[in-house]
Amino acid sequence: MATLIHNAAQLIPVATGRERVKTGQAMRELHVIPNGSLLLEGEEIAWLGPASDLPPLPSGTQVLDASGKIVIPGFVDCHTHLIFAGDRADEFEMRIEGLSYQEIAARGGGIIRTVSATRQASREQLLEATQRRLNRLLSYGVTTVEIKSGYGLSLADEVRLLEVTRDLAAEHACEVVPTFLGAHEVPPEFRQDRRGYVQLIVEEMVPVVAEGKLAEFCDVFCEQGVFDPSETERILKAAQDYGLKLKLHADEFSNQGGAELASRYGAVSADHLICISESGIEALRRSGTVAVLLPGTSWFLRVNYAPARRLIDAGVPVALATDCNPGSCMTENLPLIGSLACIHLRMLPSEVLTALTLNAAAALGRSDRIGSLEVGKQADVVICDVTDYRQLFYHFGVNHAHTVIKRGRVVVAP
Repeated sequence: MATLIHNAAQLIPVATGRERVKTGQAMRELHVIPNGSLLLEGEEIAWLGPASDLPPLPSGTQVLDASGKIVIPGFVDCHTHLIFAGDRADEFEMRIEGLSYQEIAARGGGIIRTVSATRQASREQLLEATQRRLNRLLSYGVTTVEIKSGYGLSLADEVRLLEVTRDLAAEHACEVVPTFLGAHEVPPEFRQDRRGYVQLIVEEMVPVVAEGKLAEFCDVFCEQGVFDPSETERILKAAQDYGLKLKLHADEFSNQGGAELASRYGAVSADHLICISESGIEALRRSGTVAVLLPGTSWFLRVNYAPARRLIDAGVPVALATDCNPGSCMTENLPLIGSLACIHLRMLPSEVLTALTLNAAAALGRSDRIGSLEVGKQADVVICDVTDYRQLFYHFGVNHAHTVIKRGRVVVAP
């Protein structure tokens, strides 16, 4: 069945000519088409251009009037920790009273607390809770979502989280990308045997995850007090040997050379990067590894922000994501993250839109088929109830998504 999205105030392809990622000045170039129309046939984009140039339509074409609205590619949330049980609202209050993220973790809070709640939750509880979060993301126009494991930290529990993620991927309208994050923290039972836990990840978890095709990516939290560079490198090498693609939590609270490590191993993305060095920026530029910035986490924890302008000006591809998780950024509102990027990272709205679509798709290795509106690409489209794309981030904290289309099918309607 064909669908025509007609007479949009702005049709915003983001990219033309099959660009896979954008850097520098190109991040500002959205190729806006005033009074534009978009024709979808099946799961793909068949035509786009000014409404005045519309070609003859296939018989039975459904028409969606986009007058007074904009049309953009579906948002891509390329970094989330969406599958977990419980919450940490009391830790939110503790931070307001002055305790740091690290101090709370030292008192038994943090990741380990969520691990305990997640281990105790049933498969059905995890499925239902994660589905609700996915529904919220979809309602904001997010059509592709990465989901990390990492709140199990045992072979059985990590496998269980990835299996639930696989079940969600099979039934939810959102496209789900699974990432194995067994190296999220050292669990309590291995606190006196860090080497033993790294060995468990390398010799048991990675092979089971890879051979069972439970994840596409492997990620590691490379950070002081979590996994040091040598431990991280050992895990990355094992994952690479088993055919998993790589991502990395890098240089969030301290500079551990994470950006350089991600670049050396050809990671698809290096994420956080608050404390990245100049050599790290240069390494990302040379490798083409996408810098995924998470300003919602900086805002929520009241810490510094990643140097977005230095990264963009250096020619590093920059993406944005929610980092949705129970401890440091509990939100599914990806456009709000875009507003924070404008205000605190000094990114222009055009750069932000690129970072939430094409470059975010590149951070998941999918920008060949999603992230922009181009003929032949997957028909992931959002109609937003604003007249100018800048209003998406200027009018912040509200949901502007009017209609959401995934693979040519309307999945959210007014």
